[in-house]
This record gives sequence, C-alpha cells and structure tokens, in this order.
Amino acid sequence: MLCWLAVAPGAGWAVVRLAGLDRGPLVQALAFTPYAVLGSLLPLVLAVALRRRWPAAVAAVTTATLLAVVVPRALPSPQPAADGPALRVLTANLLAGAADLRVIAALVRDARVDVLAVQEFTPAAQAELDRLGLTDLLPHQQLNPVEGTGGSGLYARYPTGDGGVRQLAGGLRFTQAYATVAVPGAPAVRVESVHPAAPYAVDQVPGWREDLAAQPAATPDGPLSILAGDFNATLDHGPLRALLRTGYADAAASVGAGLTGTWGPYDGDPIPPVAIDHVLVDHRIAVRAVTVHPLPGSDHRMILADLQLPA
Repeated sequence: MLCWLAVAPGAGWAVVRLAGLDRGPLVQALAFTPYAVLGSLLPLVLAVALRRRWPAAVAAVTTATLLAVVVPRALPSPQPAADGPALRVLTANLLAGAADLRVIAALVRDARVDVLAVQEFTPAAQAELDRLGLTDLLPHQQLNPVEGTGGSGLYARYPTGDGGVRQLAGGLRFTQAYATVAVPGAPAVRVESVHPAAPYAVDQVPGWREDLAAQPAATPDGPLSILAGDFNATLDHGPLRALLRTGYADAAASVGAGLTGTWGPYDGDPIPPVAIDHVLVDHRIAVRAVTVHPLPGSDHRMILADLQLPA
C-alpha cells in the first residue's frame, strides 16, 4: 500500500499532462512538470528497493513518460534551411513599468536587437525608453501604453505596416501590439507582443484558455509569423501546445534551452523558475541561438532569440 500511495501522484501527473487535462488548479501545477520528473524518481527507487514489481513498473512508466515530454526541450533540433537575413527578437515583461529600462536599452544597443516586444507597458515606461534613446535604435513602433499591466508595445529597426492593437477578452483584458516588419531581403514577417491572462486563481483559468485560443495561428502556406512575449504558459500546458501545432516552433526548445526559467523567484518570491515567456517562430524560420537575460525590477527575465529568415 505504501508503494502505491507513493507512485499514484506521479502517475496521475503523467496522465494529466499527456491527456491535456489542465483544468482548475491543475493548470498551475503543470507548470512545474520538469520538477515532477525529479520527484517521480523517488517512488521508483522505493518500489525497486522494496521489490514491489507492479508499483515499480508503474513508477518506471511514469518516469519514462515525463522524461519523454521534458527532455526534448534540452536537446537542439534540426533547423530549416533558411538562407535569408538574420533577425534578433527580444521580449520583456516590464512588471507594470517597474523594470529597469536602462537594462533593456543597453541590451538593444549592445546586441543590435531588431525587434523588441514589451508587455505591461506604461506611459511612464514609454517616456523613459524615449529618453534612453530607444526610438533612435528602433524607430518603427506600434505602441499601446496603459497604466497598470494591460499595455503592450512593439519596436522595430525596420519599417512596419499593417499594425494595430488587439484587446483580449480574458478576465484581465490585456492588449497585444502587432505589426508586419519589412526586413530587407526576406518576406514580410508579422510579429505580435503576446500577453494572455495569467491563471493565478481558479476563476481566471477560463479567461486564460480563451486568451491562448485567441492567439494568431501560424500560416505555414502564407505569411511568416512570430509571437513573442509572456504567454503565462509552459510547454506542458495544452493550449500552448495546440498553438504550436498550427505551425510554430518554440525558439528556446529548438536550440536546447527550453528548460531555462523566465519567471518565478526573480522578484523575491519562493517559486522555482519556470519558462512561461517564449518566442514562437514559423517553422520556415531557423533559430540560431536563444539567451535569457536578467531584468532588475521585473518578475520576468528577457528572452533574446537570434533568428534567420528565409530569403
């Protein structure tokens, strides 16, 4: 009985993850699936040590299942044969404008960022970024500064068109700025600064699911698309995996950096790091590198993706 009690939680976790049963409080729990892999080893060791054949078999299947869904994020995958220009995309959640914007401006300048997507973008943040010279570096903009957490912005080095701001319908009613970026030597690419509602409480989960379902699907036979921002979801959440299946690849997972945390303990909360910020790219876009950078004053870290577009 002791072995079964030890094995059951991990087995249930694996079933929920594989079946996409992330509902209610399970949504928050599934964000920590990479840690559940480590936890699943303990019941396996216990069952083997006590020579309990069936509990050991179930524990082994549980561990193997969780490893199968988590380990690929730490392994680089083959990239498409894109031979067009490079594009550097940076995304940053500003925590209602409280982030140290000097760090963002310096990274844009030093890393020669081409596109910057910001979330929780406020009027004060816009004014400070202007003062720091960001508009000289990235002069083409689609901005929607809002007091609080609902603002969104997109800055680009290259000319933009067909821009706008979408109002999401979830409970937090975040906005998302978008525009089509004209990169010389490549097809136009649509970029959107993503910020669906956060599932911080059970009553917010329906809005979270609604906002993720409202994200623009990839168009494998049409224009190129990039989604960058705070998705409030990890690769273990069913709605994000459904979005990926439309034709996106997670940039970090593509280069083996998919387990690098972007949210959690960075503002002092005792939360293990999880990856809820992402750059999703059209399958025709090659990912050359992804790095994660600290952002003082924010509870998120920034993601910088080095991409190569098709010619």
